[in-house]
Amino acid sequence: MSPLSVTTVPAAATRVLTAEALVDRLAGFRASGHHVVCTNGCFDVLHRGHVSYLEAARRLGDVLVVGINDDEGVRRLKGADRPVNTAEDRAAVLAALACVDLVTIFAGDTAEGLVELVRPDTYVKGGDYSARPLPEADVVRRYGGQVRLLDYVPDRSTTAMIDRIRGGAPR
Repeated sequence: MSPLSVTTVPAAATRVLTAEALVDRLAGFRASGHHVVCTNGCFDVLHRGHVSYLEAARRLGDVLVVGINDDEGVRRLKGADRPVNTAEDRAAVLAALACVDLVTIFAGDTAEGLVELVRPDTYVKGGDYSARPLPEADVVRRYGGQVRLLDYVPDRSTTAMIDRIRGGAPR
């Protein structure tokens, strides 16, 4: 068989994990002394603000775990016409980013259960959350982790992007 006919599995496909597989993979990273960073969100229509945020989160540690809300969670949080992209599609796109090490899909409106499971050394959210209490913060502090809020990238949001597309509003 020639090298051109060999089918390979893209690395990104091996980075989208169930919660149980994620815990197993993280045990190996931790055994090697890696600092685990975790963030979460809908990440429905990925844009430059998301990428800048994820790159900044990755710089805070050795391994970046991204939890994404399942489709039902996105509908509850964002409205009946969301998500635009399925959880599986959103996970695959995130896993393809060089700054993202592992991705998992979680149910629920908050990531408290995910954070309890992952127990990151650093839990990260965007600066747009600074005015609101983070339910995950209590979980992180209870086991001795740290919470970091990163700068918000202004004028970059999925909702604004969708509104522009639907309304034809200028950029």
